[in-house]
Amino acid sequence: MSDPSPKRKNQLALDFKSATLYALRVVLQSPVTSELIAALDKRMADAGSFFENEPVVIDATLVEAAIDWDALVQALRAHSLHPVGVVAEGENLDAARDAGLAAVDLAHAAARAPSTPAPDKEVPVVAPPPAAEKPAAAKAQPAAATQQKAPPPTPAPALPPAAMVINRPLRSGQRIYARNTDLIVIGVVSQGAEVIADGNIHVYGPLRGKAMAGARGDTSARIFTTQLDPELLAIAGVYRVIETQLDDTLRNQPTIVQLDEDTLRITTLTK
Repeated sequence: MSDPSPKRKNQLALDFKSATLYALRVVLQSPVTSELIAALDKRMADAGSFFENEPVVIDATLVEAAIDWDALVQALRAHSLHPVGVVAEGENLDAARDAGLAAVDLAHAAARAPSTPAPDKEVPVVAPPPAAEKPAAAKAQPAAATQQKAPPPTPAPALPPAAMVINRPLRSGQRIYARNTDLIVIGVVSQGAEVIADGNIHVYGPLRGKAMAGARGDTSARIFTTQLDPELLAIAGVYRVIETQLDDTLRNQPTIVQLDEDTLRITTLTK
């Protein structure tokens, strides 16, 4: 019986390509399983669906006592989070590996820049020979007989996708995600609504729900709004739940939210 998937000569069935993976880092502050699960439940309740289906790396460097890895992994998966690795030491690292988690070196991963795979074969570049003097008979021929086909034009570089524009208010329970681009909302983002973008978020109206910019790790992303009164703000996974009303100098004011190292900074737009 012949192979149903014909392959070119010498072509392998798989290959390795570089990839950059954005993952949330879950930093453990306690080894007590009940405390960890309670904190996880509260964080996920505050964040809504922002972090659902995200890969996570568990950071246990602050914890020395033994951790119940099986229970922790099960709790994370119950919230649609997918543990892919762990940062730990000693017996905790060994136990995490036994639970199916891979050891991750965050410092090394951050230092690595994404690379472009090399081509399968190096293609030599040969300079064309200098043009020779054409004989008189050739010059007398019609131009169409000596004209050669021009090379195809070089394609223009791909432009980044235009911003997603939502020209309507967002009600509670509605969720908008602008993948690989900015998000512009012209209207109110009501309490219980969520706006997410891989780039910046602009809200021309009251921002009363949840807003997450730089959803895939862009720490330079920002949130702009003409009237700030949110439930939650987040940039590149660093988030702040607004459990009480903001100070009067910020609440309902035009503001910019940006990331300053690991802290969200809210600045009013002065006239």
